[in-house]
Amino acid sequence: MALLPDYDSFARSYDAGENQVVYTRIAADLDTPVSLMLKLSEAGTNAFMLESVTGGEIRGRYSIIGMNPDLIWQCHGTSARVNRSARFDADAFTVMPGDPLDALRAILAESRIALPAGLPAASAGLFGYLGYDMIRLVEHLPDVNPDPLGLPDAIMLRPSVVAVLDGVKGDVILVAPAYVRAGLSAKAAYAQAAERVMDAQRALDRSLPQHSRALADPAPVAPPVSNFTHQGYLQAVEKAKEYIRAGDIFQVVPSQRWTQDFREPPFALYRSLRRTNPSPFMFFFNFGGFQVIGASPEILVRVFGREVTIRPIAGTRPRGATPAQDDANEADLLADQKELAEHLMLLDLGRNDTGKVSKIGSVRPTEQFIVERYSHVMHIVSNVVGELAEDQDALSAFFAGMPAGTVSGAPKVRAMQIIDELEPEKRGVYGGGCGYFSANGDMDMCIALRTAVLQDEKLYIQAGGGVVYDSDPEAEYQETVHKSNAIRKAAADARMFQGTGN
Repeated sequence: MALLPDYDSFARSYDAGENQVVYTRIAADLDTPVSLMLKLSEAGTNAFMLESVTGGEIRGRYSIIGMNPDLIWQCHGTSARVNRSARFDADAFTVMPGDPLDALRAILAESRIALPAGLPAASAGLFGYLGYDMIRLVEHLPDVNPDPLGLPDAIMLRPSVVAVLDGVKGDVILVAPAYVRAGLSAKAAYAQAAERVMDAQRALDRSLPQHSRALADPAPVAPPVSNFTHQGYLQAVEKAKEYIRAGDIFQVVPSQRWTQDFREPPFALYRSLRRTNPSPFMFFFNFGGFQVIGASPEILVRVFGREVTIRPIAGTRPRGATPAQDDANEADLLADQKELAEHLMLLDLGRNDTGKVSKIGSVRPTEQFIVERYSHVMHIVSNVVGELAEDQDALSAFFAGMPAGTVSGAPKVRAMQIIDELEPEKRGVYGGGCGYFSANGDMDMCIALRTAVLQDEKLYIQAGGGVVYDSDPEAEYQETVHKSNAIRKAAADARMFQGTGN
């Protein structure tokens, strides 16, 4: 196994105070993202996985598996805490004084690494979610709704090992970051990082234990229970329309959350979801006491280099059974004036959000009103980019776009105030962002849509729909049910993925 960089090169940079990564490439053309996840971590506590499929059928080049974080950052309300001994003591959290976002920005700064050429941005950094309620740290909003799940508003993991499966080359890159620490010599830092890489390679050499496939029909479960009654959701839509008629807002996106029993292994739900609903942003995070699992279609905010991207999606039709039916559905979508008006509203909001953190004059749409086809649906999509201003960073770019207009409304702040009034509980993860802040300063966060939370053998699914002045309440209710069905279908099929066999 050839480790990069060599020790002498590493030592020169380490002694100059530079964080680095130690890594190797090994052949892995017989492995899949799922087999790597099971071999490396058994999908256990503080392991995660990121994948991408575009157009419902084109798999992204890289799949990312991370594990064994050396640092975990959490935010609860206005308080942040950090565990800097997470590999050895799961409970060694200390409170970080001051503004939680200042605390996160400081951790991002101390985690910076100039990644070698050829390594993707997701090879090192902080990975996790910043939930919807994190917006209360930057906008004055009421905070009175109950929070029955009681999860952290945000969690970020800094993995000590990342495996990058390169689907083009058929190999896996094993990456271990080495952070400069007082009292830790270059020799010791290199040896520790190298050992983590070698441990991961030894894990990949193992065979997966084989389990028989579950062939029986899925076990029946109790029907999902919403935090709204059917009539209550219709009334919420009518109340939203009253605010629109009064001129408070143009659009608002109320949502409902369903709860149902789920007794299969959490990773079985992810394996089922990636089969039934392949999406541009697929993720599995196991935080120990709960799991966050999703297949999102939509970027929240992305920063690559100095380019900021927001990609609004609004306007939906089902995929056709034939190419001709697909084309007919697309033509119908692009002829729907209501869908076009809603999308234009969100495109304008995307321009505005991008402009908050971009150099003046740099914001421009690169795609407008194109139709993208996914596994089950097609959407109208636009793409807005800008050049990140010198006094802004990835975290400020995230909050410029968070929450997306597609899960809040327009104008955004007033829409969020109305959401707090209409919805009976805090949103939590739903409507926030899932993804990563790269060690090189980049960021890629998707909206937590088509996203499940598992906790104590309960499955929580949340979905919303955009209400405008002429919305039909029953149609809006059915839209939320339809959007939640992808997770529900994956849950029903999850029993097929209990073991490690195919």
